Amino acid sequence: MKHRILPALAFALLASAPALAAQTSYQTNLGPMPLDDETKTVIAGRGDATAVLDGRTVTVKGSFHGLPSNATEAHIFTSPVAGVPGKQILDLDVTKATSGTISGTFKLSAQQAKDLRTGKLYIQINSEKAPPGYSWGPKGTLWGWLLPAHETVGQDVPQEGHWFIPQLDTPKS
Repeated sequence: MKHRILPALAFALLASAPALAAQTSYQTNLGPMPLDDETKTVIAGRGDATAVLDGRTVTVKGSFHGLPSNATEAHIFTSPVAGVPGKQILDLDVTKATSGTISGTFKLSAQQAKDLRTGKLYIQINSEKAPPGYSWGPKGTLWGWLLPAHETVGQDVPQEGHWFIPQLDTPKS
């Protein structure tokens, strides 16, 4: 009897292994953060990015366009909660132009992987004309929080549910 159960158990474990090693996808819409009259003329543009978490390795790819000056750097930051500036943790490769791409592959620490899963990581692209930061944080040109991948639709397209606030699908821990 034991000999019949062990192969069945082994098969069940092997069959479930791909599900345990599944990749998790995240996305963000990168937008300008004009905070005052000074910044609204030098901070503009749009972009998007995806992040795929495979184990603790994350691969980030994205693009941007419409910056009023060349991009200078791009980073991933960790934040206490979505919407609050945090501290820089990873450097992304960035095209040093007004339109281009960002990318990077990183091995995350356990805490960084948890921060990604719980919506505490964001991407920031800086540009030449963006002024230096405030005492509470940087003024970066484009920002976007990495949240679980979700359906996005065009303007004026109705959609049911809370798709416009994907952080409701983000685990708390």
